[in-house]
Amino acid sequence: MPVPEEGVLLPGGIGRGLAVRERLPVWLQARCGVEPRTVAAVSVVLALAVGFAGQQYWSARPRPVTAPALVAPPPAPAAAALPAAGAVGTGAGAGPILVDVSGKVREPGVRRLPAGSRVEDALAAAGGVRPGTDTTSLNRARVLTDGEQVLVGAPAPPPAGGGGPAAGPLSLGTATAEQLDGLPGVGPVLAQHIVDFRTARGGFRTVEELRQVNGIGERRFADLRKLVRP
Repeated sequence: MPVPEEGVLLPGGIGRGLAVRERLPVWLQARCGVEPRTVAAVSVVLALAVGFAGQQYWSARPRPVTAPALVAPPPAPAAAALPAAGAVGTGAGAGPILVDVSGKVREPGVRRLPAGSRVEDALAAAGGVRPGTDTTSLNRARVLTDGEQVLVGAPAPPPAGGGGPAAGPLSLGTATAEQLDGLPGVGPVLAQHIVDFRTARGGFRTVEELRQVNGIGERRFADLRKLVRP
């Protein structure tokens, strides 16, 4: 094949092929008898190989990884409010309390109640209030304390000051039937018996004479002895 003279332009592919051929070792040119077309084909293959390698390198390059956003856990529900302790400061886990329920109840006596019980619970434990008993001055919703006494149907103490008579035991010699009816365990019928006994005996010389009145037993007398005087 004739060698083109210097300054003669050849087609692009053939020119590049000749340039590549000239860069090959002489022994390789002589051994393989590389033709311009073969050199051009080899150049194309090499170009494709370089492009493929570059693409693989670009695909395998390290890329920044964005961490997923942290999602805050939902707030824990607020703890339920504890019930307020009673006026006596007894919690739900405290032991039972003892309360003396006396006066105009069906079954007076000492009752064992759960801590935090109220006056209404004490009345129910004593069988309830007797019919006709005025309990307007009794706070049924009050929280009980250990060792206290719930006196049902007792006459309300007179107001402090005001020139009224001083608070104290009720006089059996001067009390009216209505006043006696206000004593614990005393109803209208028993109050009239006390008045009749006083009229027949000319009064009471001692509180112990109250035991002789019809309808007053030992338990009822024990409830009354500190509330009355001769």
